[in-house]
Amino acid sequence: MNISIAGAGNISSLLTEKLAKGNNNITIFENRDERIAYANEHLDAMIVDGDVLNMSLQRRAGSGHADIFIALTQNDSVNILACQIAKKLGAKKTIARVRDSQYIIKKKNIFSPCECSVDFFIHPEYETAAAISRLINQIGTTDIIEIEEGKIQFLGLYIDNKAHFLHIPFKDFNTHFGDLPMRIVAIKRRTFTLIPRGEDILIPGDQIFFICDPKYKEKILQIFGKQDAEIKDIMIIGGGLIGKFIAKNLEHSMNVKIIEADRKKADRLAEILDKSLVIHGDGSDLDLLHSEGLTEMDEVITVTGDDETNIITTTIARHLDVRRTITLINKNEYLPLISALNLEAVVSKHHLTVNAISNYIRRESIAQISELPGLDAAIVEFIVSKKSKIAGKALKNIKFPNRTLIGAILKNDGRIIIPQGDTIVEMDDKVVVFCDPISVEPITKLFKK
Repeated sequence: MNISIAGAGNISSLLTEKLAKGNNNITIFENRDERIAYANEHLDAMIVDGDVLNMSLQRRAGSGHADIFIALTQNDSVNILACQIAKKLGAKKTIARVRDSQYIIKKKNIFSPCECSVDFFIHPEYETAAAISRLINQIGTTDIIEIEEGKIQFLGLYIDNKAHFLHIPFKDFNTHFGDLPMRIVAIKRRTFTLIPRGEDILIPGDQIFFICDPKYKEKILQIFGKQDAEIKDIMIIGGGLIGKFIAKNLEHSMNVKIIEADRKKADRLAEILDKSLVIHGDGSDLDLLHSEGLTEMDEVITVTGDDETNIITTTIARHLDVRRTITLINKNEYLPLISALNLEAVVSKHHLTVNAISNYIRRESIAQISELPGLDAAIVEFIVSKKSKIAGKALKNIKFPNRTLIGAILKNDGRIIIPQGDTIVEMDDKVVVFCDPISVEPITKLFKK
């Protein structure tokens, strides 16, 4: 595919790294010298130095031949206008990053995407707030991804030394899980990601990831010793867009307290939130946190724009035995250190945004593709067509790339199957695959129409 991207920021760089693993020709527009230097050195793309709103420049750089044009600058107006120019020149599909929620909330938006020449709006802060809101309601887990509108769930959790199935080979797990529709598809052990095999075992400190039928989720979590608890009181550190969206999502069902260091932002939040208590102050100030009842909170969510502040505040909360913490981390260099930093549930705005964009780009043969921060693997959902090479074959007769595991199959009638070697993949099946990111492209060839 020919893909053009406006902006060479963090999200653009992560997206380019991901797309470059496939057979894609990538062009990036950027006019900041330091970003141009970084992109030229680190990214497998053609870098165009100049203003993306210059129609002549877009024409010369080939935007008119782009299969996808993606505008990821920090300015909504620039992104939308850049998409309009690209569309006018002949780009097939356009994606625009926005910060104004009116573009993604239908009742607020007076323009349709078609009228803006934008096929898909992506709002990173809104995506992040939605992911955190899902996590808040599942206190025993570190990650949760919904597949096929929640018909299948992918969850992560930590294993402690109280688990009664430690050091038992995976091949003997049926004695604990029986016929429950679930499968452990990955283990994060320190900085390594393992795709489990029959002889592998679990040890304390492992972070496991599993796929399951959500109807059995509570029973599965109980087996792992993760009991759900009622969430009443939450504290949000950071009153930016993410904090605001989380508070609006939860303030009518929970007691929400939000701490914001900027006076103007705090005042503005107090005006627009209905029931949340807004406090002006430094979220890493231990005395302030104590006085505002940190230790009485069910959950503490740190979503400031500064990763170091988020990590420090989370560390304080963990030290004071707050039941659950959720931390926003966006610097890639911190993500492999999640376990070493003693962080529990971690969310990356950049990864969530890249996942959403990738899902839109690949939706012809792939229904969903997701990557998690700090995990060297991808969750991919394929749709099996009549012409797919995999259709009509038993899994044991298909040669999959290394570090690949078939997690679940969603049948046309709604049944969820945890497959075995003799399971036959049929047309219209939705197959959830867990694999090394570099294996996505070769696996895709098995499912292509």
